[in-house]
Amino acid sequence: MVRAYRSTPRSGIGEPFSRRLAALVVAVVCFRAIAWGAEQAGRRAEYSRAVLIRLEGAISPMREQYLYRKLDLARESGADLVIIEIDSPGGLVDSSLAMAERLRDLDWAHTVAYVPREALSGAAIVALGCDEIIIHPRASLGDAGPIFLDENFLFRHAPEKFRSNLAQKVRTLAEAKGRAPALAEAMVDMDLVVYHVRDKRTGKESFLSDREIEADQDPDRWERLEPVFESREGHFLQVNGERAVALGLAQDTARTRAGLLARYGLPEDPLVLEPSGVDTAVYVLNLPLVTGVLFVVGLVALYLEFMAPGISVGGLIAGLCFALFFWSRFLGGTAGWLEVILFLAGLVFLAVELFVIPGFGIAGIAGILLLLVSLLMASQHHNVPSTGQDLNSLLVSLGVLMGSLVVVVGAAVAISRYFGTIPLLSRLALTPPAPAETEEGPAEGKGRLEVGEVGIADSPLRPAGMVRFGERYVDVLTEGTFIEKGQQVKVVKITGNRVIVRQA
Repeated sequence: MVRAYRSTPRSGIGEPFSRRLAALVVAVVCFRAIAWGAEQAGRRAEYSRAVLIRLEGAISPMREQYLYRKLDLARESGADLVIIEIDSPGGLVDSSLAMAERLRDLDWAHTVAYVPREALSGAAIVALGCDEIIIHPRASLGDAGPIFLDENFLFRHAPEKFRSNLAQKVRTLAEAKGRAPALAEAMVDMDLVVYHVRDKRTGKESFLSDREIEADQDPDRWERLEPVFESREGHFLQVNGERAVALGLAQDTARTRAGLLARYGLPEDPLVLEPSGVDTAVYVLNLPLVTGVLFVVGLVALYLEFMAPGISVGGLIAGLCFALFFWSRFLGGTAGWLEVILFLAGLVFLAVELFVIPGFGIAGIAGILLLLVSLLMASQHHNVPSTGQDLNSLLVSLGVLMGSLVVVVGAAVAISRYFGTIPLLSRLALTPPAPAETEEGPAEGKGRLEVGEVGIADSPLRPAGMVRFGERYVDVLTEGTFIEKGQQVKVVKITGNRVIVRQA
């Protein structure tokens, strides 16, 4: 019996396998889609209100205080997601570390550093303090090597002692947020080489330096795969966005703010905290020109107050000027209560010198020095400049203060000479009580003053004051010099009710 068999084409042999493979691919795609959807749904449920704070320009104490104020507003608004949009070339190390540690310890919201262009030097340290870093693929992150000003006024890399302390702090920041501490340390240590390593026992990959591998209990378990190119010797680690994600420094990339927001699936657009009127006022009052105007007006008004003692318009204007100065410096992060105490102590020393101790000596000089030192200290965040920015800030502050003093001295000379004839200035002091009348009439009625007449200063003449001519008491002005109480004076000029005297 002959049976016929139908031959099966060779191409049909793999059909069941190909169908299973296609089904497997479809299943994997569906599973990933479901997982992604669940992740997005979880994010939507996790964050209900977001706040965005822009951190732009050089990092300084003023920027530091600005961030703190905005964080307080974000907390008051009930935000549970805080996005810090960083676009900065860096700045002062102390302010950068303080901001990073404030963000690291923030427990009422999830923090995200978004870097659209660059976060270098101190700005990179601030970013390390956030829970997540989202960065533009071509943005720059890193290069936080500190520099200082040496005794020859040349800028050099900070000494090992300072770098070690800073390296430990940035390692702590990175470790707290699950980033490789060695990569963060390489941002501030140009001699540190970091390796991509694998644990031979678990297969887990990480990034470690030679020091970390050698300090491990079992150094042989680490297999060095390759050095991280950006951490080569002689270079501070700096990476772009894509490389930051590959190294685990950043969580993801986003080309636009819209892409960033889509990642978190927020139910509404974030609240963007713009600079307020207080922020603008602090910025304007910290400008060198405005600071100089406050110095000039305040010191001239203070001089007028000492010329005509009492709560006069001069005292009120001086108080307002210096209150605005110290208020702006408090919120700008450069002044504290020490500067205010020194300033008030200077005023007390001057008052004692002018109204209690005769002559002009140690108390007066100390008072002037205290005033100048307090104003200079309140304008700086440092005592001794250590960086180029510190030196530049010190020179600007000194220039503003010295320029203001020159203007004040010129104004004081002019006021002393023409006090009684300048409109408004002659009315700054409160009018003293009218002389008591006697049976013979007012005290002035006993006779008119004549040029050359001699009297006794009944009060310090600085340069205005009271002089007794016999039984008459007359308001006078000196020619600009100060004359102590009890000294003999002589009338040198009389113009209307204005009596000019000099020491006899």
